[in-house]
Amino acid sequence: MAARSKKTKAAIPRESEIRAQVKEFLEWQGWFVFYYLQGLGSYPGLPDLQDVKGGRTIYIEIKRPGGRQSAKQKKFQQDLKAAGLVL
Repeated sequence: MAARSKKTKAAIPRESEIRAQVKEFLEWQGWFVFYYLQGLGSYPGLPDLQDVKGGRTIYIEIKRPGGRQSAKQKKFQQDLKAAGLVL
């Protein structure tokens, strides 16, 4: 009998691992990068990373395949837009 070949799926990294890689890459490109720890007093829906360079700020929300923004994250995005941020 021939042995079956098992196709192994590549493990999808956790969001925290992806965030660390994105943070490292952006810092290497000269960005000041930080993330927020959600907790008491935090604004609901904050993105995973905030990045600043040359007077520009970008916000990055990390999602694994199939991930979606929460209602609080969508509200945060709407609030940024209402405050004049061009998305």
